[in-house]
Amino acid sequence: MVLALSQRVLAGRDDADDLAQDAFVYAFTRLDTLQNPQAFHAWLRSIVVRTASKRLRRQRLLTRLGLRRSEPIDPDSVIAVEAPPDVAAELRHVYRLIERLPAEERVALVLRRVEGMELLEIAEEMKLSLATVKRRLAAAEGRLERAKARRAAP
Repeated sequence: MVLALSQRVLAGRDDADDLAQDAFVYAFTRLDTLQNPQAFHAWLRSIVVRTASKRLRRQRLLTRLGLRRSEPIDPDSVIAVEAPPDVAAELRHVYRLIERLPAEERVALVLRRVEGMELLEIAEEMKLSLATVKRRLAAAEGRLERAKARRAAP
């Protein structure tokens, strides 16, 4: 679950393994803070989400400062081989757009659209208010819609 979520949030990048490992290390060192052992799955998932957000923000900052080279998402690593060509082409375009989203918007969008999580779940996972999650999703959706409209324009 941890590795799969890491790969989906980071869109299959190689550092998904590192993210999963960082999440497990953090969870292990904070295991004594887990109040309800039955909530372990959700607790660990929220650690992955927060760690991914931090990692994406750090990567974007380092890229802007010229200390890190921008690594584009490899859509072929996350698109099923049996996907029809038109669907695969659309997904490649969507992944290029997602890559440019701010980390907070990107994570919220992936949790909603890919993970199928409800708004309250996303708010809980990201430790945000419901209103903030709604704003981030609306902003991400708006950016995607504008980009799709520009692509469709002659």
